Amino acid sequence: MSKIIGIIAGSLRKESFSKKIANGILQMAPAGFEFKIIPIDELPIYNQDFDDHHKVPASYLTFRNAVQSVNGIIFVTPEHNRSIPAALKNALDVGSRPYGKSVWTGKPGAVFSNSPGNIGGFGANHHLRQCLVFLNIPVMQQPEVYIQKSNELFDEKGDLKAGDTKEFIAKAVNAYIDWFNKNA
Repeated sequence: MSKIIGIIAGSLRKESFSKKIANGILQMAPAGFEFKIIPIDELPIYNQDFDDHHKVPASYLTFRNAVQSVNGIIFVTPEHNRSIPAALKNALDVGSRPYGKSVWTGKPGAVFSNSPGNIGGFGANHHLRQCLVFLNIPVMQQPEVYIQKSNELFDEKGDLKAGDTKEFIAKAVNAYIDWFNKNA
């Protein structure tokens, strides 16, 4: 039976670089693994009243079930103001609640950050790692994945172009799979 790795792109924008990178990673699943995108686009801002008063939006249940059903998670995030996008933080919050029923606990994770700039989302990468520590998601330490100049990585169809960056991403995915196999 295949292990399933969820991929969460931390951006809502239709043409986001994170979504395009996530779609490129889908094609990199090795034998014995299945990669699937877990969308965050339809999640209302987390409000504990939804859980407390049994009025949980259907999108929360769908998201929580999707995360619960995977064996690990690769986060692909852009950087917004030297941190993670609000939409990604919201997804983390939705999955961590109600208190004591987090869907994140123990799922091996990896953080792939990206930016059109030269530092490749360094701030977002490290802020996300801080959140994941609290959520009890063990995170692959090496290689660190900072993808720079993400606006230059795609062809006219939105696919990752062949080259050094695509090869680096593939090596990072393989490193994650090796790390997953040792830590799952």
